Parts: sequence; structure tokens; C-alpha cells
Amino acid sequence: MSYKLGELADRVGGQVIGDRECVIDGVGSLEHARPGQITFYNNKRFRKHLTSTRASAVLLAPSDAEASPTNAVTVADPYLAYARIATLLTARPAHPGGIHPRACVSADSRIDSSAWVDALAVVEAGARIGPRVTVGPGCSVGIGASIGEDSVLVANVTICHGVVIGKRAMIHPGAVIGADGFGLANDGGTWVRVPQLGTVLVGDDVDVGANTTIDRGTIEDTVIEDGVKLDNLIQIGHNVRIGAHTAIAGCVGIAGSSFIGKHCMLAGGVGVAGHLEIADNVYVTGMSMVTKSINEPGIYSAGVPLEPNQRWHKNFARFKQLDEMARRLKELEKRLYNGHK
Repeated sequence: MSYKLGELADRVGGQVIGDRECVIDGVGSLEHARPGQITFYNNKRFRKHLTSTRASAVLLAPSDAEASPTNAVTVADPYLAYARIATLLTARPAHPGGIHPRACVSADSRIDSSAWVDALAVVEAGARIGPRVTVGPGCSVGIGASIGEDSVLVANVTICHGVVIGKRAMIHPGAVIGADGFGLANDGGTWVRVPQLGTVLVGDDVDVGANTTIDRGTIEDTVIEDGVKLDNLIQIGHNVRIGAHTAIAGCVGIAGSSFIGKHCMLAGGVGVAGHLEIADNVYVTGMSMVTKSINEPGIYSAGVPLEPNQRWHKNFARFKQLDEMARRLKELEKRLYNGHK
């Protein structure tokens, strides 16, 4: 698929400096783009690549336009403009509707004629597959589950019984949505499984990364609101609610019944204990452990930065002595105060 540069600029609200008729058929990096491709520049560290790029056009801020050796499109946010243009230029061709002969589809399911169900996929009784949905190879859509229009289950995705997926979802390979939450009652040292009777409700425009798991609710539902973006290898426990347009990076674990606000960002490896609330517009940096509710927007950190092993051992030894050192310091301060009376 190709577009004229002027068409692309109009799509992202940019201004062309150069040839509006230049044909663009792909995207590339500043350093390795070829003629016919468009790239972007938004970081001064890559200035040397900007001046030597072979791309036919560069998305950049107005203040950087003079440095471009080729056609330029000036925009307020070059990376955002690149994301939108790359989506246009790399759009998957629409799959014709139908059911692969090697798919297993219940006669009691409802599948829109424009949807595609690929080989080895299973669609169980009562499931509803909306218009233009793609159910990729090896996927499983459970009893009574619902997939909204234009959603894509890439491959080997498991949507358990009763789960509701909104419109335009992108669910990557290996994701499991609606498995039982980790609900157990202790009976004198042995564990009794607590039935998980809720489901998972996923809003519109949600992305779920590869091998991410979202557990169903114990009684009420686990809820992923509109526009949430989940990276790979995330664990979301039962009855969690994630607010709209929150982004969560890989290897995050969220324990049951926690509430994550809107427009939050959780960086890689963050852990969130159960039954907590995180306000809107909170950013938690990588490897932090959230053990208390966060009531105010802002940036929060708890991870310990990497340092040489020998220094780490010395500091850790001192860390274990902090309580004793604090007591001694308090005693010294008391003596010093009394000595000045």
C-alpha cells in the first residue's frame, strides 16, 4: 500500500516541506531507510543519522526542519505521527469472511459472515463472533464468550467461557483471558479451591500481549477498560480493575482485587499487592513493589538500581543494621540536646 506524502501529512495534521506528490510505500529507521520510505526524528542523539538519511521523507518538529536533507513533514509529535502513518502503511489486508474447514465450530455459536475462523480454532456453544473479527489458528473461544467487531485473536489465544472482548482488540499469541483466579481457602493445612464465578470484561481498543494472563473474578468481574495496553507476560489477578488508557509493561504482576486508575503507566517488573488502589495518572518505575495504595498522581519508585556486586554486599550488610543505627543516632541526638541545655 502506498500514499502520496501530502496525503500522509494531512492525515497527521502536518505541513510538508518539499514534494507533496512524493510516493511513500513504507517506513524505516533514520539510519537504514531506503528511498520510498518515511522515517521520524525526535532525539538529538540521532542527529548524525538525520543528516545522512536516504528516506524520501522525515517526520520532525518544525525547529528541526532545516536539518532535513530530504522532504520533511513538520508535526508537534513526530513519534505519534510515525505511529499513525506506520499503521496505515502496514495495515493487514482484510481476510475474507468464512470458517476454515479444519476449524471446530459449534452449531450453537453465532459468527458474523464477515468474520474469519482459522484452522484448528475452536468456537464453543453460545459464543458470539462479531463483524470482521479474526480468530487465528489454534485459538479457543469458550462457551458464551463474545468477541467484538474488528478484533483480532492472532494465534493460540484462549478466551474462556463467558468472557466479553470489546471492539478492535488485538490479542497476541498465547494470551489466556478468563482462567480461574487464585482463590483458595485453608482447611487445617490443606487448600480448598474457591469457585471463580465472575468473568472478564475487556473494553474497546485494548491490546493484550503474548502470554499475558487475565484471571476471571471470584464473584464479580475482572475489568479492563477501554484503550488499555498490556505488554507480554503480565499476570492480572481476579477482580482487578484497570482504568482506561493505562499502559503496563512486561512482567508486571497485579494481585487480586486491586484497582489501577486511568492513564497510569506501570514499567517492567512492577509488582502490585492485592486490595490496593492506585490513583489516575500514576507512573511506577521499573521493578518497584507497590505495597500501599497510591492516592495522588505522580512518579513513584521503589526498585534498587544495579551496582557492582562487592558494593551491593557492603550496602546490604549496612541495610540490615539500619534499625540499630537509627536507635544509636536517636540516643546521640538526645545526649547532644541534653548537653546543650
